[in-house]
Amino acid sequence: MRILYGGGKMFPYLIEENKRSSKPSSPTPLGRNSEEVNHRMGGSHVHNNIASRIQNSTSPPPSPPKSPTNKKVSNSRRDSIYDYKSEAAKKVELIAKNRDERRQRQADEKAQKDLIMHLEQNNPYWEFSQMIRDFRNGIDFRPLREHDPVVENQITVCVRKRPLNDKEDRRKEVDVITVNTKNQLIVHEPKHKVDLTKYLENQNFRFDYVFDDSCSNDIVYKFTAKPLVKTIFEGGMATCFAYGQTGSGKTHTMGGEFRGKQQNFRNGIYGLVAVDVFKLLNHQKYAQKNYMVSASFFEIYGKLVFDLLAKKQRLRVLEDGKQQVQVVGLTEKIVSKVEDVIDLIQKGSMERTSGQTSANSNSSRSHAVFQIILRKSGSKHVDGKFSLIDLAGNERGADTNKSNRQTRIEGADINKSLLALKECIRALGRKGAHLPFRGSKLTQVLRDSFIGEKSRTCMIALISPGNFSVDHSLNTLRYADRVKELIATDSPEDDAADVAMYGEEDISEDINEGDEEMLQDEERRLHISSMEWEVLESNRHVIESCVYFHKMACDLYKASQKNGFDKNHYATNWKNLLNEMIDIQKEALLKANEFCNVLDGRV
Repeated sequence: MRILYGGGKMFPYLIEENKRSSKPSSPTPLGRNSEEVNHRMGGSHVHNNIASRIQNSTSPPPSPPKSPTNKKVSNSRRDSIYDYKSEAAKKVELIAKNRDERRQRQADEKAQKDLIMHLEQNNPYWEFSQMIRDFRNGIDFRPLREHDPVVENQITVCVRKRPLNDKEDRRKEVDVITVNTKNQLIVHEPKHKVDLTKYLENQNFRFDYVFDDSCSNDIVYKFTAKPLVKTIFEGGMATCFAYGQTGSGKTHTMGGEFRGKQQNFRNGIYGLVAVDVFKLLNHQKYAQKNYMVSASFFEIYGKLVFDLLAKKQRLRVLEDGKQQVQVVGLTEKIVSKVEDVIDLIQKGSMERTSGQTSANSNSSRSHAVFQIILRKSGSKHVDGKFSLIDLAGNERGADTNKSNRQTRIEGADINKSLLALKECIRALGRKGAHLPFRGSKLTQVLRDSFIGEKSRTCMIALISPGNFSVDHSLNTLRYADRVKELIATDSPEDDAADVAMYGEEDISEDINEGDEEMLQDEERRLHISSMEWEVLESNRHVIESCVYFHKMACDLYKASQKNGFDKNHYATNWKNLLNEMIDIQKEALLKANEFCNVLDGRV
């Protein structure tokens, strides 16, 4: 040890430390020995006294002397040995500091959101609402107004947005539809990123007309059905139909506004068309033609047709020898004034089939077709016909929240008929293309409305503005956009540019192939559901006929037990009854065999 310390040049700080150790010892450090000291000195009082002295001591512990060095010694002295920290420790402290700051920032943001939620009356969608308000503040609104000019087209496609209803207001839904101009609208689809950040996906659509929630039925009628009224006086066929999700306002637009449970049929498109028809009928230009006006009202439910003016009597749709589609047995009543038409509309609307879906508790599950027909007095030839159609509510195939088996079958047949209707309208716009009217019972009945150069069609797509209905609204808008895309262009230069870019033949081939593939896929998907519907209907028909057969057979048998009964009358009635029963069962058997073959994959 003497050799180690003797020189004092190599380790001067050890000599200094040795000198310090020879001084009186410092107080006993806290640790394992503190308990022993505490025990010897009389308990916790002494221990607390020592702890308080250590805590109150402001003098830092002595630092070891530094080794002599040739470098310039820094003026700053470290106050504690604990100031010697590695880079890893510094990084850990920095991470902890950033974490605390982030948590504090998140807490402040949460407090701010809670305050906004309170101000927004606990609206869970206030962030989307704020983003939509900010978006609308940056655009220029030029909506459709009543004084704007009416542009007449062979096919007119327009969209109507209804206001939020009471149910949507109670659920604090957000209006996600912005109508910025008279022919454009924007759908703000709420989305979430992977980290749950909320954002809007804005999708733009363009049509002939777009009606915002401030437009009344009169304004909608002026730009849609009113220009078509004069078509039927010029020997043409006019068709106007309302399409959209259940609860979007189709019946309100076509039939009239509701006042509670009462419907005002005079301000619906049905009634407004009737008013203009009788105005033109009395006009000097057409008064000499001696026209007679009649009306019919029927519905198409699945593959069945029912007469709404004859207590829902079942009708048959057949083609005559001239390849004209006829609705056999349809009631057609002559009307002489507007009040007669209103009475027929009210009577037929009460008979229409409805059901419950996920979007509406009282959804129209059938296509209602109201027709106003012009003929010259004493003639059976139809000079003009106006078909006004309130289509069944379209539902997405994935929307099965409240759908039972029956509703799903109805929805499949509804979607199939809507697909066929779209293809017929597109064929009408292409002029000369094949008309696939046999795709559904609806298009089969309306075949004459799509034939001829004087045929004109108007489609009113109705959408709901709430964020709960955004998927349905997009589905409706895409359907309407698909109907109009081949005929709605900005200018002839755009058409020429498209042809120059792709080639005329390529465009037609792509459109035809895409349409055919889409139609075939949809038909394959819905074919089984449609056949299932037919089998169920035939089954029901057999059950009803069996009840009738049993009653008539019993009556005939009782009559045969009486003395002097008419044998010829008995034999004839019994034979006719058996033949009728056999025919019904044969038809049901054919449908059952065909359905079995489809399920087995043989067809």
